[in-house]
Amino acid sequence: MRIAVMGAGAVGCFFGALLARAGHAVVLIGRPAHVEAVRRDGLRLEMKGRDERLPMEASTEARAAQGADLVLFCVKSADTESAAAQLRPWLKPDTLLLSLQNGVDNAERLRAALPGQPVAAAVVYVATEMAGPGHVRHHGRGELVIEPARGGERVARALVAAGIPTEVSAEVRAALWTKLVINCAYNALSAISQRPYGEVVRGEGVAQTMREIVAECRAVAQAEGVALPADLDERVSRLADSMPGQYSSTAQDLARGKPSEIDHLNGHVVRRGEALGVATPVNRALQALVKLLETRRAG
Repeated sequence: MRIAVMGAGAVGCFFGALLARAGHAVVLIGRPAHVEAVRRDGLRLEMKGRDERLPMEASTEARAAQGADLVLFCVKSADTESAAAQLRPWLKPDTLLLSLQNGVDNAERLRAALPGQPVAAAVVYVATEMAGPGHVRHHGRGELVIEPARGGERVARALVAAGIPTEVSAEVRAALWTKLVINCAYNALSAISQRPYGEVVRGEGVAQTMREIVAECRAVAQAEGVALPADLDERVSRLADSMPGQYSSTAQDLARGKPSEIDHLNGHVVRRGEALGVATPVNRALQALVKLLETRRAG
């Protein structure tokens, strides 16, 4: 297949690299420094003790997606509509957009922005980071759960053949909410402390704070009609064991002076809580603290 990665950050570059290694024609669409590095040296992938460079196309322009069979849609949640508008002229009628974004409503927003275009939400479980321009480093996991969509079965087969464990499931909404809760529990705390998950959970009072975050999220999800797994607290606890050295994407954004997605993580829970009459004071406090840090670092 011809595959475009729109928003070639850590997640998009990782999955794009595996698909390119499997023989697909992949083009990365991203920032100039990243594009220049990939054009010059290929994409550098560090994974499981291997350090390799994968030649592939790269561009700063959405027009590079022209003719793509699949778009891995990986832009920040705040940029969903603007990126969709940039892509619109270059998409084939059957081009599938696979949203690999944080948050629970990006696929719905994509469908609204691109009526009639095949869109599928994906739940992403991977620990990865951009170690520099044109350089992605993998820390663990790498599986996807995607919702059924036109052309989705073909894409799922290609992902599996590329070594990406992939499940097609009609229960993606609950899975997206489950991941959202885990992100709400870890992302802000990792960002505020600038510490990896394994250190965050050892902080004084953190375990109780995480339980309160999860309880608020569960109450909002229940009001939304979303059934979350009974063992959600245990799943939250296990993440630190499986990814002890991982910094959250929000922590990475703050460290680089970039805007975070906190408004689409804890902030989403706060907004839906307000709409549904569910109190979310802990999530609100974390959102406010991260926004203050964004302002300070931007200054």
